This record gives sequence, structure tokens and C-alpha cells, in this order.
Amino acid sequence: MADTKTAAAAPPESADAYAIVEASGTQLWVQPKRYYDVDRLQADVDSTVTLDSVLLVKDASGTNLGKPYVKDATVQLKVMAHRRGPKVIVYKMRPKKKTRRKNGHRQELTRVMVESITVGGKAIG
Repeated sequence: MADTKTAAAAPPESADAYAIVEASGTQLWVQPKRYYDVDRLQADVDSTVTLDSVLLVKDASGTNLGKPYVKDATVQLKVMAHRRGPKVIVYKMRPKKKTRRKNGHRQELTRVMVESITVGGKAIG
């Protein structure tokens, strides 16, 4: 009975694998087989984008920390769609001056699916 509890509590190895990458001027924590919204990438839908600027890779064998980037590490992304983020309202008002300005902004985004994280030609997820 104790064996079934320990087997159920142990997460699969792929759930522990992740990488921290630099994309669109920001750092993202990515895991295989998950999708993320990043700032607009110049790529077509259903195309593959390779990110070479990998800062950290963690898998079952350990953690590789780059100085500043991990050598021979890449992340393969598949572009799923180009989208727009939620509308943000910017409202500026100067009290007692009857000055008001209302403006809106929607960020251009690209939804990407992480296909694989590879280190030295070996896929970790």
C-alpha cells in the first residue's frame, strides 16, 4: 500500500524539466508541451522558431546555469497564432483644469508552443 502512495506522489521527469530563456526582451520560464504568449515575433503561423539565448536549464540530471548563456542549449518554439492582448485604458486628468485624455492600448502578442528543450543535441523534454 505504501508503494502506491509513493508512486502517485512522484511527478514525472518531464514535469521537472524547464528552461529560462530570453525572448522579446524578457525572460521566460518555459516547460515542454506548454504554450506561452510573448511579444510579437516576426514569424509565420505554424513555423518553428529556435531560441539560442538560454539562461538556465533544469532537468532530472541537474541544473545548468549559463554565464550568461548555456552552451549548446536551444529551445524549439512552434508559432500557434498571432493575437492581441487585453485592452488597457490610460486615463489622464488634471484636476480643476477641465483637462482629460483617454487612450487605449492592446499589446501585439504571439502564442508559441514549446516543442523541445535541447542541451548538446540531447532533448530533455
